Amino acid sequence: METPRAEKFRKLLEKDPDNPMILCSLGIELFKEGRYPEAREHLRRAIENKPDYSVAYRMLGRAHFELRENAEARRVFTRGREVARENGDLQTVREIDVFLRRLEKRETGEG
Repeated sequence: METPRAEKFRKLLEKDPDNPMILCSLGIELFKEGRYPEAREHLRRAIENKPDYSVAYRMLGRAHFELRENAEARRVFTRGREVARENGDLQTVREIDVFLRRLEKRETGEG
């Protein structure tokens, strides 16, 4: 069962299918529901339509992380960190750093 917020974003997406804000918002809602593959696709599309969208990178990296797609998570987080730095979005840089450390621990067998 989809949340009312996710349903709302789906309806908005019907009217404006390439809007990166709506794509990201829907991706975040799907992520919260644990629907990581679907969230991943919407977040990927958000970045395709707005390549400097640092929050979408962070959430896309998290979707890959949850799906245990470690190499892709690292690639997305690394690019997202660069984008966030370029945007001056230091909070997103810090959040991505946390996930990069978690990824490192997972890959070394500590996490």
